[in-house]
Amino acid sequence: MKAIIIDDEPLARSIIKEYLQPYTNITLVEECNDGFEGIKAIQQHHPDLIFLDIQMPKINGFEMLELVDNPPLVIFATAFEEYAIKAFDAHAADYLLKPFSKERFDKAIQKALLQKNNTAQAIAATALETAAPSNRIVVKDNGKIKLIPLAQVQYVEAADDYVKIHTAEGNFLKKKTMQYFEEGLPQQEFIRIHRSYIVNAQLITRITPYEKESHLALLTSGAQLPVSKTGYSKLKEVLGI
Repeated sequence: MKAIIIDDEPLARSIIKEYLQPYTNITLVEECNDGFEGIKAIQQHHPDLIFLDIQMPKINGFEMLELVDNPPLVIFATAFEEYAIKAFDAHAADYLLKPFSKERFDKAIQKALLQKNNTAQAIAATALETAAPSNRIVVKDNGKIKLIPLAQVQYVEAADDYVKIHTAEGNFLKKKTMQYFEEGLPQQEFIRIHRSYIVNAQLITRITPYEKESHLALLTSGAQLPVSKTGYSKLKEVLGI
C-alpha cells in the first residue's frame, strides 16, 4: 500500500512515520504540510491510504477531500474531538485523537487494511456526502481551488448531476445534490424556494405573483427566480411576511 501524510504539524508527521516503520507492506510516498499539497500528492501518487489532519491552514481536511476524485482510504488524525462524528459520517477508515498511542494507531491500520480488502473504494467515493458546508464552499475553477464565502452566494441552482453556485464573480459548478445544500446551508439565510433553486434570502428585493399559485423572487442582482407554493410558504415564514 502507498500512503501519504497530510498534516501541518511536523511532530505529528514524525510520530506517524515512526509508528509506520514496522509495516513493511505500507510505503510512505510523501508528506504534505497542507491540503493544497495533499491534493497534488494524491493526484501524483494515487495512494491507497492517507493520514489526514482536519484543522489545517488554507483549507481543512474535509474541504480537501471534497476536491479529490475517487479518494483513497482515510485515517483522520486531529486534536479536536468535535470532528469525530463528522469524520465517521465521511466514512473514514478510522479517527485518531491526538495524542494517540502506538496501540491505537495499530488498530486504525488494521481497520484500514480490512476496508481495503472489502469495499474501500465504494466507501471512499461517498466521502463527505453527509458532511454539511461550513461558512464557505470550496470549488474547482479551471483547475484552481476557489473558496467562496457563503455571504457571496446569491443562489444555488440544480444543473443535472451538479449544482451551479451563482455569485457576483460568476457561476461555479460543484458535484453535489440540492439536498446536500438544503440541509447544510444556514436555513434562516438560504431557502429552498423551488425544486431547482435555493436563494440567499437577504438578497431578495421583491416577491411578485406569477402564474396560478407561483411567484417570482427578484434579487438585488436582477435575477428572477421561480418560487413554488411550498417555497413561498417558507419565504413568508422566514421573512415574516
